[in-house]
Amino acid sequence: MLGRTASSVFWMFRYLERAENTARLLEAGFRMALTRGGDIANDEWRSVIDTLGQQAGYEALYDEYTGAQVCNYVLRDRENTENVMRMFDLARSNARASRTSITGEVWEAVNESWMSLTHLLSRPVRETGLGTVLAMIRRSATLVRGATYGSMLRSEIYHFARTGTYIERADSTARILDVKYYLLLPSLAYVGSTLDTSQWDNVLRSLSAERAYRWLNAGRMDARGIAEFLILDQRFPRSLTFCYKELSENLGRLAEIHGVESQSNAMIIEAMDRFRTTTIDTIFESGLHEFLTGFNANNQVIANSIAEDYRFFA
Repeated sequence: MLGRTASSVFWMFRYLERAENTARLLEAGFRMALTRGGDIANDEWRSVIDTLGQQAGYEALYDEYTGAQVCNYVLRDRENTENVMRMFDLARSNARASRTSITGEVWEAVNESWMSLTHLLSRPVRETGLGTVLAMIRRSATLVRGATYGSMLRSEIYHFARTGTYIERADSTARILDVKYYLLLPSLAYVGSTLDTSQWDNVLRSLSAERAYRWLNAGRMDARGIAEFLILDQRFPRSLTFCYKELSENLGRLAEIHGVESQSNAMIIEAMDRFRTTTIDTIFESGLHEFLTGFNANNQVIANSIAEDYRFFA
C-alpha cells in the first residue's frame, strides 16, 4: 500500500473521531450551562474551549464566553481552522483520496454525512437547534464506523482506520480528564462540593461514560474512582487502557501483514507494559495532571512514529 493511502485512511478516521468527541463535549457543556446561570455557565463554555486547545484563537475574536459564540466558533466559524465542519471537510477529502481502498458503503456514509452537515451548518447555530446538530455529528461518526465494521475486509486498510480512531480517542479522553482536574475546578475549596460532583458528572457525560460508571459503582461519584475508570478500566471503550489495547492489537496485525515489527509496535508494547503495572494510587501520588500530560505527549510521539513507519509522506 502507498504511504499516502495509509495516511488518508488513518487521518479520515482521526478527523471523524475528533468531530464526534467535540460534539460530545459541546453537548455536556450545554447541559451544564442550562442548569447554571451567570459566571458559572460562562465557565462551562470556557472549559469547552480550554479542552479543545482553542483558547488563543477564540479570545482573539471574542471578549466573553457565551453559549452561542462558543458553539458557532467550535462548529462552523471560518476563523477557526479546527472547527467541526472543517474536520468533516478533511475527512471527506481523505475518503476521496483513498476511494479505491474503502468500500462504497463507507464512502457513502462519509459523503452523505458531509452533505447533511454542510446544510445544517450553512447558517449560525442557535441554542434551540444545537441538539439537532450535535446528534447529527454523533450519528454520522457512528454510521461511518458501522459501515467500516460491517463492510470492510480485515486488511491493512481496516487496521489503519482503527489505529487512527484509537489514537484520537485516547487523546480526547486524556484532554477532558486533564482539563477537569487542572483547569476546570475553580478552587480546592470546591473539592467534594455539589459543584465538584456535577463537574465530574460532566466529565462522564462528555465521554458517554455516565451510565456505565454509575452502574458499576452504584451511583457513587468519586474523583479517584472516575479517574481510575477512565484511565485503567479495560471494559470501557473510551478508557486509555482500552484504547491502547485496541491500538496494540491493530498495530500488531499491521506488523504481521508487513512481516516486520516497527518502532511504533515497540512503543505501544512498552506503553501497555506501563499500564499493567500502574495503579490509580501511583497515578495520584505522582500527580494526575503530570500523568495525563505525559500520556498525551507520548501519544503524539506514537502517532508520529506510525506516520514514519508506514511512510505516510512518501
